[in-house]
Amino acid sequence: MTDLSTSDTSSLPSPWHDGEIRLQRSVGVEARMNEIGRKVIRDHLIDQHREFYPLLPMVVLGAVDAKGDAWATLRAGRPGFLYTDDPYRLNATLVREIADPAEAGMEDGQEIAVLGIDLSTRRRNRLNGTLHRRADGFDLMVGESFGNCPKYIQTRDVRFTREPTQVTIAPPHLSSTLDNTARTLIEQADTFFVASYFEDHGKRRVDVSHRGGQAGFVHVGGDGSLTIPDFIGNRFFSTLGNIAVNQKAGLTFVDFASGGLLQMTGDAEILFDRASDLSLKGAERYWRFRPRRVIWRPDALPIRYEMTEWSPFTLETGIWDHPDPRS
Repeated sequence: MTDLSTSDTSSLPSPWHDGEIRLQRSVGVEARMNEIGRKVIRDHLIDQHREFYPLLPMVVLGAVDAKGDAWATLRAGRPGFLYTDDPYRLNATLVREIADPAEAGMEDGQEIAVLGIDLSTRRRNRLNGTLHRRADGFDLMVGESFGNCPKYIQTRDVRFTREPTQVTIAPPHLSSTLDNTARTLIEQADTFFVASYFEDHGKRRVDVSHRGGQAGFVHVGGDGSLTIPDFIGNRFFSTLGNIAVNQKAGLTFVDFASGGLLQMTGDAEILFDRASDLSLKGAERYWRFRPRRVIWRPDALPIRYEMTEWSPFTLETGIWDHPDPRS
């Protein structure tokens, strides 16, 4: 194990794969990110992140099922359900939820991703690694861990509506397309979460990330595809880098008022050469997602969120004021 906070990192291999490097090169930061990546992407949790996770009432997970489909999900627990026995593992006390499609990718020995995000403070940390099952949850052996900036996160206050161990009895609704309810939720959303992954020589690395913007920043086309702006961020390009080499993704939109989750898996592409007719304030590029499987899980979360403040970065972005001409 390497202590990147104190050691010379110049001799370490680059943490970036070809897709990430392609995006970094396109904005002229390849050399800079090559240096930064070695310093900030660690194989362990630093102390401030070890102290952060036990404060959270919710965590975002990314997983890949046996078909190779990516799924993002949210799980809640009383603060303390996430903790660390040592810097190299994150422990989670969580009941299994068979209605959650991400469960299929969270078996012993599988690779998953974690986004620890506190919507009340805009703090977040991402990590990925190998899951090991316990009777009351799992341990995640850290592969990579890194902090994230607070951009585009709207602050929200949280409250519990039932004990997290009480799984909802509301049945999920499965579809291959978006119905009117799903379209409305997406068109009104200011936040969603996206899971993606890449594989190289049999090694899989999963990522799950937050995306935010003004309500209406995701455009739903007439064919059910989503056109999504990519606003300026930390230049890691973890999500879009994965999509550049593996065009699979899983998206989850949250109904913060009801606790419902709209989970989708499907195909994604970056609109490198076909976005000249798109113009949205703050967007550097665009990507498109086409759902193949859609699951609406009402009352999936035992928590509710109430928005308290827009991110100042979000208020500098725009929303679609006309239909996407290619959808």
